[in-house]
Amino acid sequence: MTDPHRAERAVGSVVGSAVGDALGAPFEFGPEGAFSARFPRAGQGGEMCGGGGWDPGEATDDTQMAVLTAESLLERGGLDPPDLFRRFRRWAAADPKDIGLQTEAVLGSGDPWDLAAALHFQSSQRAAGNGALMRASPSAVRFAALGRRVTMDAARRLSALTHGDRAAWEGTAVFHELVRAALDGGDPLDAVPQALRAVHPDHRERYSVVLAADWHPDLATEFNGAVWPCLGSAVWALRTTSSYEDAVRAAVDLGGDTDTVAAVTGGLAGAVYGIGAVPARWSEALHVPLPGFGRVLRAAELAGLAGRLLEAADAEADG
Repeated sequence: MTDPHRAERAVGSVVGSAVGDALGAPFEFGPEGAFSARFPRAGQGGEMCGGGGWDPGEATDDTQMAVLTAESLLERGGLDPPDLFRRFRRWAAADPKDIGLQTEAVLGSGDPWDLAAALHFQSSQRAAGNGALMRASPSAVRFAALGRRVTMDAARRLSALTHGDRAAWEGTAVFHELVRAALDGGDPLDAVPQALRAVHPDHRERYSVVLAADWHPDLATEFNGAVWPCLGSAVWALRTTSSYEDAVRAAVDLGGDTDTVAAVTGGLAGAVYGIGAVPARWSEALHVPLPGFGRVLRAAELAGLAGRLLEAADAEADG
C-alpha cells in the first residue's frame, strides 16, 4: 500500500507544478518584482489573474506536455518514447497558444522520433532550453521508487525526445533526483551533492555553480529560459523560503521565464510540502487545455494522474 504521506507529496509535486505554471504565465518576460508589486501581501487573493493571452488559472505548454507525459507513462505501462513523441507531435500540430521555438522545430521537422532532436541540435547547436525540465514532475513521480540511477536515466531519455543538448538531459535528471529525495521524506537540498556526482562530467561544473548554497539568480550568466539557471533559480527559491506559497511567489518575482521557473519550483516545493500546502484559491482556478486532444483537465484530474503514477512506480519497485 502506498504511504499516504508519500502520496500527498506526489500529488503536491504534479499539481504544484501546474499551479506554479498558471500563476507565472501572465508575468512571463516581465521585470523582477512584478508579482509582488501587484500582490504585495501573501494570501490576499486574486493572484490567478490571467493576462498576456492567458485566462485566469490557465496552464501553459509546460503543464500540457507534462499531462501528455503522465498519460503516456500510464497507458503504455512505462516509458515508451515513440508513443510519447507521437502525442507531443499531435499536440504541437494543434496550434497550442504557446510552444518553445526549439520544441516546435523538433516536433514539426518530420524526422523520426529517435533522430529529430539530435538532428536539430546538429544544425542549430542551440538546445539547452528548459523545455524538458518544465514537464518533468509526472515522470519524476513515476520513477522515484526505482532509485537514483533509474530515475535519472529516465529523465535523460525523456529529455532527449525534444532536446539534443545533454545539458538539458542532466538538468532534468537532477530535478528527478531531488523530487525522489523529497518523496522519500528527505530534504532535496541535502540530496544535491549526490545528484551532482551522478551528473555527466562535461556538465557537472555548471550545475555545481547554480546549485551552490551561496548562488543567487542575479549571478546567472544566461537568461532563465536556459535549463541550468532555471533549475538553479527553482532550488534557490526552495532554499530561501519555508512554504510552497512563498517559494512560488519568489520564483515568479524573478521575472523572465516566469511560468517555467515557477512550474519547476512548484514541482519541487509541492514534493516537499505536499498538496495540503498548495493554496486552494490557486488550485481551484487551475485548468489545463489539451490542444489536439479536446479535453480540459482540472486539479482533481491532475491529482488522479499523480496518484496512479505513484501506484505504478511502487508496484514496479515491489515487483
